[in-house]
Amino acid sequence: MIDMSVEIAGVRFKNPVTVASGTFGSGMEYCEFIDLSRLGAVTTKGVAAVPWEGNPVPRVAETPSGMLNAIGLQNPGIDVFMDRDLPFLAGFDTNVIVNVCGHTEEEYLAVVERLYGDTRVSMLEINISCPNVREGGMSFGTDPDMVYRITKRIKEAASQPVIMKLTPNVTDIKLTAKAAEDGGADAISLINTLTGMKIDPEKRAFVLANKTGGLSGPAIRPVAVRMVYEAAGAVNIPVIGMGGISCASDALEFILAGASMVSVGSANFSDPETVTKVIDGIEDYMVRHKVEKIKDLTGYLL
Repeated sequence: MIDMSVEIAGVRFKNPVTVASGTFGSGMEYCEFIDLSRLGAVTTKGVAAVPWEGNPVPRVAETPSGMLNAIGLQNPGIDVFMDRDLPFLAGFDTNVIVNVCGHTEEEYLAVVERLYGDTRVSMLEINISCPNVREGGMSFGTDPDMVYRITKRIKEAASQPVIMKLTPNVTDIKLTAKAAEDGGADAISLINTLTGMKIDPEKRAFVLANKTGGLSGPAIRPVAVRMVYEAAGAVNIPVIGMGGISCASDALEFILAGASMVSVGSANFSDPETVTKVIDGIEDYMVRHKVEKIKDLTGYLL
């Protein structure tokens, strides 16, 4: 009699596990390995108003206990996404969270408005780690005032509940978390990748063509758990935690720290069955510890 369901902004999820945007596409490449209907939700790769080519190669590098990527949010744009990806996902019994990216507020809003009223979309996740071209390339998510403003504008334009995905590249995560809540966000998700760099001493050159990239994987998990704990203690809206989850024990760290849901990211590349193993592992933990409802574990240490 285990109840793993969670509810966020009126949306019910059969379990608290989804995938991190950018690590799972829209699930097409993974459905031959796992049943997407087992997931609490599929969170899509970032979708922009127009196609983005992404950054030049090389744009992925292995690091100790992690990886660097500088993909540049390559995606085919909202038209292809609505014609191809959403019909595919509609064939599975799972929620769909669409990750939205943009270089200006208007670019974000263009995607949000296209998805307005689309019942195939359960929630929107807004990637505010994108560079704001009108502010000299500074990330939307590093300035609390900017976080508040873009959250408010998106909430006014959206029909689906809104998750704001926060960058960890800030001094105090509590400030941006609170700004998102004040702007009307229904939930927040964190962390996005940490900015990192790798150099090849033999070649005396940067490994990534972009010089810097986003660090993900087990190496960042202690930082991610700490930030989720701090953010969850600062806001009264649900938190979706992510960053280096590769097993159920990792996921439970986030849940105990305050996360209502968790996202599996880089681990999908090394083992495409990771997300279902995490779901099974959480259920096994609940049985062993006689926990009837997953919500009884959420924020246990807050």
